This record gives sequence, C-alpha cells and structure tokens, in this order.
Amino acid sequence: MRALPRFYPIFDRAAWLERMLPLGVRLVQLRIKDLDFAGTRAEIRDSLALCRAHNATLVVNDHWRLAIEEGCDWIHLGQEDLDTADLAAIRGAGLRLGLSTHDEAELARALALSPDYIALGPVWPTILKQMKWHQQGVAKLADWKARVQDIPLIAIGGLTIPRAAEAFAAGADVVSVVTDITLNPDPEARVRAWLEAVA
Repeated sequence: MRALPRFYPIFDRAAWLERMLPLGVRLVQLRIKDLDFAGTRAEIRDSLALCRAHNATLVVNDHWRLAIEEGCDWIHLGQEDLDTADLAAIRGAGLRLGLSTHDEAELARALALSPDYIALGPVWPTILKQMKWHQQGVAKLADWKARVQDIPLIAIGGLTIPRAAEAFAAGADVVSVVTDITLNPDPEARVRAWLEAVA
C-alpha cells in the first residue's frame, strides 16, 4: 500500500485549500457540514481542481455520492455514515476509503471492510465537536497499530506539533489537524511549521 503523506489537515472550504496547498500540503480532507447540496458540490469541485493543480490528494468527508459524481479519488466515512453509504458503489467507482474508529466494535467493523486507512480519535481532547469519547490516548494508538498492521493509521483529535511526535512514536502513520491551524492567528505560518515538523 502506497504510503500517505504524514500531515493531513481538514478544512471546510475550498478557500482554505487555495491558501494551504501552495505551502506544500499534499493530503487534505474537505469536511462540509453546513451547506446545501449545490453548495457542497461546488466546494468539492473547486477543491478537486485545486488539489489536481497542486499534485495533492483530496479526501471528501461523508458526501460519497457527490465524490463519485465529481470524479474524486478518496472518501472518508464516519461510523454513522457507514450505516447509509453504498460501499459497493463507492468501491465500484474506484474510490479509496478512509474510516473513523473510536472503540473495539468500530475497529472490527472497519477492518472487515478493508479500508485504505483507519483513523482513531480523539487521541487528545478536542474542541471540534462534542463526542462521547473524551480522550483515547497514545497507548490506544499503539494498540490500534498492532491490530491494523499495514493499513495506514491516522491520529486525530487535539493534535499539536509537540504531540505529533508522541503520536508517531506510538505508531501513527499520519497526523490529522483541524483547529490547531484554523484557529491559529497565522494559519499559513502554522502549516509551514507542521510541514517542517513532520518532514
């Protein structure tokens, strides 16, 4: 399995990609939760064009039908998304699949689907969204890596640059970052620091 870039930021608009891809980001997720169908399609289309122009990989969160229609290469599904997604259609369209996991049952479900990566979170407490899982911890990352073996493991939730080293040491292959960038007063400088730290 081809190795993924070690740095994986998540943004909610193509405008973020326009700012960050020129800095060297090569793997990015578009996570849209607040737009209508047409608006979401437009953001996916613009994001895909930007990624192709910068030789980057776009992962679309949740919106698998639009990802197929727009010719995307990757989809990320949460456990709730899995309940309604047409996995045969996703695989039939050639999309690669990333899955979120939080506990043993979800990991077993994910492994049964042979995904192209597995995410564990929140490794540290996160302010991004309310979750029943408060903090998974780095020890759980090590346990997950032993179970997923060659499948790339993504650490997400509360990541900062110093914590990234802990995540990698525990077995994470990739670190995923949201608010450490989007809430930073200088997001571009923060992304540059991230890229230097994970190089």
